[in-house]
Amino acid sequence: MDEVKINKPELITKAAKATGLTKKSLAEGYDALFEALATCLAEGNSVQISGLGTFSVKKKEAYIARNPKTNEAIEMPETNRVTFIPSKTLKEKINET
Repeated sequence: MDEVKINKPELITKAAKATGLTKKSLAEGYDALFEALATCLAEGNSVQISGLGTFSVKKKEAYIARNPKTNEAIEMPETNRVTFIPSKTLKEKINET
């Protein structure tokens, strides 16, 4: 299966065709949804979307990395990473062929 990357305008166009809603209203809803998602994650909350999956934040501990050219040790700070666990429904949907 060849991967095709769908960007925001293409996704909004597909949703507009499927729902009959305007692209403008869908774009506003898209922006509001992802702003709310980012805000919830930044507050340390997990976000579960039925039929899609669960977004959560995992803490990655600080570690020491090495520059391969100079072998110099570089301390990498602790960071937060977003993780996504797909729902059973999504897994079934993408495995339909």
